[in-house]
Amino acid sequence: MHRARLPLLIAATALALSACGAPTTAADPDRGVENCGRAVRVAGPPERAVALNQGSAEVMLALGLADRMVGTATWTDPVLPELAEANAKVPRLAENKPSLERVLEAEPDFVAASFESVLGTGGVATRDRFEQLGVTTYVSPTDCGAKDNSGDGDGVRSAPLTMDDVYREIRDLATLFAVPDRGERLVADLRRRMAVATGGLDASGTSILYWFANSESPYLAGCCGAPGVITNALGARNAFDDTREEWPQVNWETVAERDPDVLVLGDLTRKSQTAESAQAKIAFLESDPVTSRMTAVREKRYVALSGQALNPTMRTVEGVEKVAEALRRFGPLG
Repeated sequence: MHRARLPLLIAATALALSACGAPTTAADPDRGVENCGRAVRVAGPPERAVALNQGSAEVMLALGLADRMVGTATWTDPVLPELAEANAKVPRLAENKPSLERVLEAEPDFVAASFESVLGTGGVATRDRFEQLGVTTYVSPTDCGAKDNSGDGDGVRSAPLTMDDVYREIRDLATLFAVPDRGERLVADLRRRMAVATGGLDASGTSILYWFANSESPYLAGCCGAPGVITNALGARNAFDDTREEWPQVNWETVAERDPDVLVLGDLTRKSQTAESAQAKIAFLESDPVTSRMTAVREKRYVALSGQALNPTMRTVEGVEKVAEALRRFGPLG
């Protein structure tokens, strides 16, 4: 499912490393990580990687791996501007989910996904199928472990997501591609940005609602996914912190009853559902007879975030930064 800037130093480093193409560390004979209950092993750094979700693609690009990528897919937003030059060198196999045949045409030796569903039944193909074809697979640890994806929705979490899960993905990919130093630099910078964004901010008593997409039956954030990371980092409260579903569909009457102080709106560029952009969401909120009476709508307390900031990705830090900036602008609430 779902643009603060990376510092120029990180962006420049990633692009320069991508250009030279040489790993910072020699490949081990058998390099590997434990991933979502599987041992992932590579005899050497992958040379023909495909990222099946934007989140995975941007991590690889930020690690300077564009020269070892042969495809990306499933984009909700424009790529980070600092990664645009590197991204332009990588073929886009599909805007949304590609077929298995389209992926195999790229002759990958490694595929990564942000969500288990992409590498599961009904997705591009299962991990077992890819591995039968000799293709190593990796799924972001943000979508497994304490998350149950067996139902029809977007999953249910038994424990809150943390940024450590995102950092693990970065480190895992850096290990598999034999660039651990790049991974540590990227993690250190994301930690620094989190600290800067939250420093001195007290948002206790402020309730926030996160709307990803769909106006008829909106997908709103439960307690414990990427929006939970944002809310917890700022000391605020999620308006739907009483559900562990990742993105439950909730009727507008229930939303209006809870009357959150701030509305965080997914600003997506895809066109797969209704009210994808923040502009379309605001138009709906201000015209609908139920939602137009909400305090946040009347006060126009909106924060637009990219889909990737609302997904468990390195851009969740962007979400913390933008919501923190907005809360400081809105002043004391709650």
